[in-house]
Amino acid sequence: METMVINNREEFAQWAIERANAIIVEQGSALATIARSGDEAQLSGAANALGQTIVDTLLDAFDCLVDSD
Repeated sequence: METMVINNREEFAQWAIERANAIIVEQGSALATIARSGDEAQLSGAANALGQTIVDTLLDAFDCLVDSD
C-alpha cells in the first residue's frame, strides 16, 4: 500500500473511503464467493480474514494519528 500524508479531515475521509473500498473489493468479494460454496470452514476463514483486515486498517489509522513526538 502506498504511503500518503494526510493534512486535514477531508484527506482523511478520502483515505478512509478508498481503503474501505479496497477492503470490500478484496476481502468482501472472497467472502461472497466462498459463501456460495457452502463450505463452513472456508466461510469462517474468509469472515475472519475480513474482520482482521478491518482491525489492521483501524490500527494503522490510529497509529498515524498518534503524535510521534
